[in-house]
Amino acid sequence: MASVDLAAARHNTLLNGLADADLAELLAEATKTELVLGEVLYEAGRPVPAVHFPLSGVVSIVANHGSGEPVEAATVGHEGMSGISLFLGAGAPTEQATVQVRGHALTISADAFQRASAAIDGPLYAIMQRYAYTLFAQLARNAACNRVHTVRQRAARWLLATADRMRSPTFELTQHFLAQMLSAQRATVSKTAGSLATDGCISYVRGTITILDRPKLQAHSCTCYQVIREVTDRALAVAVSH
Repeated sequence: MASVDLAAARHNTLLNGLADADLAELLAEATKTELVLGEVLYEAGRPVPAVHFPLSGVVSIVANHGSGEPVEAATVGHEGMSGISLFLGAGAPTEQATVQVRGHALTISADAFQRASAAIDGPLYAIMQRYAYTLFAQLARNAACNRVHTVRQRAARWLLATADRMRSPTFELTQHFLAQMLSAQRATVSKTAGSLATDGCISYVRGTITILDRPKLQAHSCTCYQVIREVTDRALAVAVSH
């Protein structure tokens, strides 16, 4: 673990909405931690021990239906945080949070976060309210998307969103997680990734994805990608004098 300075913390969109004094106060309770691929940040039915504000990397929120592989409900990157149930006062979550793409996060204990976000007129409370709205919008859109859009469309959408979260066209991604995200068999995922590569949209070599032609990939994506991005950008747009 390591301490985090203001500039590094501002790589997270939510924390970037805080004024310097408010952010510095929050950082006194925080550490910079590594998001390790496959790491479980919290489990369903158990108290959330800490919240994570990703600076890089992607966290997958998954639901286990008791049969087969768990299904991804939402993803979290530098635009958000994991552990929203603590802010909502909802008790133990019904989902699990797992690191899907490695990176780093600002980590704050559950008690410290609840103290910081409890005041209704406090700076963090308003930001967390807006983020809760974007997360709910993502959940609703994902439910509809998984029902009506093809695996190819959903794969293109997820790859675009991951590139946004990583701030890079190149990122590591295992077929296991891609299959989990798409709620599809690995053979289907392999075929889908291969077709996107053949079309010149991406390359996929030894677990590393590179988006080669973003406009073409977006043309293959469903409209959900743009809808969620616009909702998130609009809701989290803040004007703060740092």
